[in-house]
Amino acid sequence: MRVCLLTDKQDHPLLAAVSSALIAAEHCVTFLNPDTGTGSPSELVTPDDLADVYLLKAHTPRALALARFLEAHGARVVNSAAATELCQDRSRIAAVAEGADLPMPRTRTLDALSEALHGAEQPESGYPLMVKSRHSRRQDLVARVDGPAELRDLAATWSDEPVVLQEFVANSGWDHKLWVIAGEVFTGVRPAPVGAPPGGAQSAPLVRDLPRAWTRLALHTGEVFGLDVYGVDLLDREGAPVVVDINAFPGIRGPKGAPAALAALALRRPRPGPLAACRAPARVPCTG
Repeated sequence: MRVCLLTDKQDHPLLAAVSSALIAAEHCVTFLNPDTGTGSPSELVTPDDLADVYLLKAHTPRALALARFLEAHGARVVNSAAATELCQDRSRIAAVAEGADLPMPRTRTLDALSEALHGAEQPESGYPLMVKSRHSRRQDLVARVDGPAELRDLAATWSDEPVVLQEFVANSGWDHKLWVIAGEVFTGVRPAPVGAPPGGAQSAPLVRDLPRAWTRLALHTGEVFGLDVYGVDLLDREGAPVVVDINAFPGIRGPKGAPAALAALALRRPRPGPLAACRAPARVPCTG
């Protein structure tokens, strides 16, 4: 079977482990950077020489365009271009979550952070609040703001940035990470990037003590957003989980069973028809 990983980081630990597992099982594995070159997707992939499955780790606009091109020609892409694109827009995430009654902080969208300094656009829920770039990307804006002065300072640097303003969720200082691969849930905890209580975070909670309701919430989130490989960040608000972030195809560093689960997902539901010889997409050497 031919598996192509769409990424700009071939040496990512998760992808490297998946690649090794698939090659050991005598499958053909290739890597393709969607941001290579400046042309159209057809210059990277030949429609009559598609892989059996593409794992969409890259989330750039060109990666999404390539994924849509592949889907239009009948290729299987995990996650889909539509689901991946949805999870890059925090405003759309909040709207979908609200429609599905998922527990998320109250969220408001502004076309530019500078709007938060004027009149009716000023924060309604008081402080502290979370300010995040509307469009998720590397080095985007995620900051806790405790008052008008901090908001002005932030706007001085990020004035034109489209943002979401979110209700701040008081927490223990730890993010509960739930990673899901085709219905299999892996868990971990990480220090919350912002919002630790005075005096620092409490001792790290034991992952094995995570309530089943939290796992069910993570699985339901994937159903709502149409995701096969994803991460859900949960915070504990008075014993109840609150979804504060959803990531399509995150790095999933740590859980030992994650590479095997992802490899198994890649091998499911191959495209119908006889398998072609092990040939890579255009301009990409086959490593298997």
